[in-house]
Amino acid sequence: MTKRAVRLSILLVALAGPASAQLISIKTVPIAQGDQFDIFPSNNVGMGGVSIALADTLLDPFINPAKGGRLGAARFFSAPTVYSISQRAGGGRTLPLAAIAGSGEWFGGLSLALQEVDASRPPFDQGVVFNPTASFDTAPAPVATVPPRQDSYGNQYAFAMAGRRVPGAGLSLGGSVTWARLTGIDGVDLLYAGSAGLKQFGHTLDVRLGLLKEWTGDRSLEALVLLDRFGMRHDVGYLDPVWDPGTQRQILRTRLEHNFDRTNTWGVHLQYQRPLAASGWRIGWLATANRMSHPKLPEYELANVPVIPRDPGHSAAYNVGLGLSRASGPATFAIDAIYEPIWSYTWADAASPVVTTMGDTIPAGGKTVENRFRFSNGLFRMGVSRDVALHGLGKALGLQLGLVVRSVHYRLAQSDNVQAAARSLEEGWREWSPTWGLSLRFPDLEIRYRGRATHGTGRPGVQPSGVFFAARDLAVAGSSILVAPSGPLSLTEVRTTTHQISISLPLR
Repeated sequence: MTKRAVRLSILLVALAGPASAQLISIKTVPIAQGDQFDIFPSNNVGMGGVSIALADTLLDPFINPAKGGRLGAARFFSAPTVYSISQRAGGGRTLPLAAIAGSGEWFGGLSLALQEVDASRPPFDQGVVFNPTASFDTAPAPVATVPPRQDSYGNQYAFAMAGRRVPGAGLSLGGSVTWARLTGIDGVDLLYAGSAGLKQFGHTLDVRLGLLKEWTGDRSLEALVLLDRFGMRHDVGYLDPVWDPGTQRQILRTRLEHNFDRTNTWGVHLQYQRPLAASGWRIGWLATANRMSHPKLPEYELANVPVIPRDPGHSAAYNVGLGLSRASGPATFAIDAIYEPIWSYTWADAASPVVTTMGDTIPAGGKTVENRFRFSNGLFRMGVSRDVALHGLGKALGLQLGLVVRSVHYRLAQSDNVQAAARSLEEGWREWSPTWGLSLRFPDLEIRYRGRATHGTGRPGVQPSGVFFAARDLAVAGSSILVAPSGPLSLTEVRTTTHQISISLPLR
């Protein structure tokens, strides 16, 4: 227990959830992950995903169901998406199908998606597999057998939305439910160093209630309340070398660990848009608050980083943002700036009474380690688009370019109640993503292509080149020195590239 109590908690990762401003992700290491949960079509992805002062006619109804009231004729959508991680470190493919329709004051929509996620490999991995029989004998397993390594994981998603317009009031109300059955989250299999096999299974449930109020003069206010429940189970198998006195040689014994990753999030979101006096200019504001409880956190294991305790915690995450956009004929420009302050508190529970170095006793269930994270993150998005009419062909060509820059910075204050010691840690990094897009619009059909490449993140590597994000000590206090990580976090920098082709056409 004392050894567990001095482990350093520096890995708190929100590894799943729709990529939207209404759900704020938390990451303490720059683990590269694909756009696994971007399963809905978007008009603004090629412009960096700007959204505060510029409507996204495709994505908005899936984010806030009340915005479905803005849609006119019934439409069918499909947005096949493919992402890959450089150096053959992973990838995935998603095929979603969706339809949104209305009848009088009512509107609604349905979406289904099938997804395949490749099992992750460390960068530069050439597929070499360790053969335990070459140096060891394998003893009969005292527990369940090690889960086999998989080549890919299959996930399924379902979305349903319904809403109603209030005639004469400029008001729309809507609700939506998103459910997913998950057998694999991208990148998780790299977070258990030295494991021989992994089985993932779980689900997500996202429930949203939205409101949209529109006034004359092209002003609008939207409000959203959401509940998001994420739960995964990781069955991790290990082969442990042990000495067998009977045969006087080392043998391998199987060990199976059950890790749970559970987070429940309550959120509220407000966003306001209005035109400015200058022709073509619009301004927008947003504010979001998330309250997260973490009943269980996984015991991830990364090379050179001690295991994080898998005990409870909670987080409070907020963002405030300002956006500007300008439309001038066929050209559009938009910019978003968002600030995200986050507070997270996690701890380790004592499984049995523990005697501290000061002679006190921590009872069973008491806190042996307390970790307080303070984040100060920033997000900047910018994009431009230009429409070109193709005269005589009955269609228009659209071009988009954009840039996304995310800055993550946090401080960790850790209290070791067993050793009566305190420790501080400060970390940070930047991610940047150029985006691009191309569209063809016919009178009865729209085809869009969107692309994005994310830099500044990495995956656990197998060679020292490209290693970044080393731990730095800021202060050590208390009656004894807290055990430090055995070395820097070895992440090899990779690039994540996403391609999406969306098709939209009327149903009648």
